[in-house]
Amino acid sequence: MPESVVRAVRWDTVVGALLIAVLLLSFSFVDGFGNAFNVSFLLGNTLPIALIALPMTLLVVAGEIDLSVASTAGLSGAVMGRLWNEGLAIETIVPLCLLLGVACGLVNGLLVTRLGLPSLAVTIGTLAAYRGIAQIVLGSDAVTDFPTSYLDFAAGRVGDTFLPQAFPPFLALLAVAVVALHATPFGRSLFAIGANEEAARFAGIRVRWQKLILFTVTGLMAALTGVFWALHYASARYDNATGLELSVVAAVLLGGIDFDGGKGTLGGAIAGVFLLGALQNVMSLLDVSAQSQIVVTGVLLVVSVLGPKVARRLALARAGRRAAAPTP
Repeated sequence: MPESVVRAVRWDTVVGALLIAVLLLSFSFVDGFGNAFNVSFLLGNTLPIALIALPMTLLVVAGEIDLSVASTAGLSGAVMGRLWNEGLAIETIVPLCLLLGVACGLVNGLLVTRLGLPSLAVTIGTLAAYRGIAQIVLGSDAVTDFPTSYLDFAAGRVGDTFLPQAFPPFLALLAVAVVALHATPFGRSLFAIGANEEAARFAGIRVRWQKLILFTVTGLMAALTGVFWALHYASARYDNATGLELSVVAAVLLGGIDFDGGKGTLGGAIAGVFLLGALQNVMSLLDVSAQSQIVVTGVLLVVSVLGPKVARRLALARAGRRAAAPTP
């Protein structure tokens, strides 16, 4: 097995172990954490992060990033609320919102792949632009009177279990993403692009086309998240999902996806998502302020970037000492 894969698996193991430890400690010592209502609440609140983390993982593996995802989700929710006020059927509105997400992703992708602009700068710009358009579309209004059946799907549970009704569809999307990244030539090419884009291009990989696909899918999933957010919280506002991009990036990097591209696994990213979700839920139960929770998320983001790099340097240092040690 290649050394980079071994390192990624080891980091995944650490994140998975941390997730299990946090869950066990929380079930044991945090009042209310283990009841079915709270577990369902935790999963429902984590789903928006998890949905966007799926394409974001593939994007970061390929050496790019999209910081406009939360604004795309907010724009999708704002358009959803405006069209509902205009009298359109929800069955018509949802596909239109998803097409809007595709358009937002295409704009990002074309600016990066055709004009050669850095994705970090591009998506910071579109982060502001898409949020501004959302405010123009809906203003300060909040639309809350969506059909009950859709609200129940987004916020309800499967029978008497703690599982949200939206969780099984997410698992299906997760399975598709895992297969795409780890069991197809397309996924292998993403690792090659992230590791060395120039070499990937010389190897015949259509780098620009694949990145354009990734940005487009990311926009689509962000728009889907915006629809889910509006229905789950029964409120479509222009500022929905504000700050969500920080949680998504923190969770993905915490899961071992290398910010420089070319390394990581989707399993690790999802473990990072639910580790972050569990920590946020525990902090809420302990009455930690929202501002303090943002600080913790920021610290985790720094740790998630530095952690794998420090671990690799320590591993290389140990390997160097072993190689330099005299043989008996």
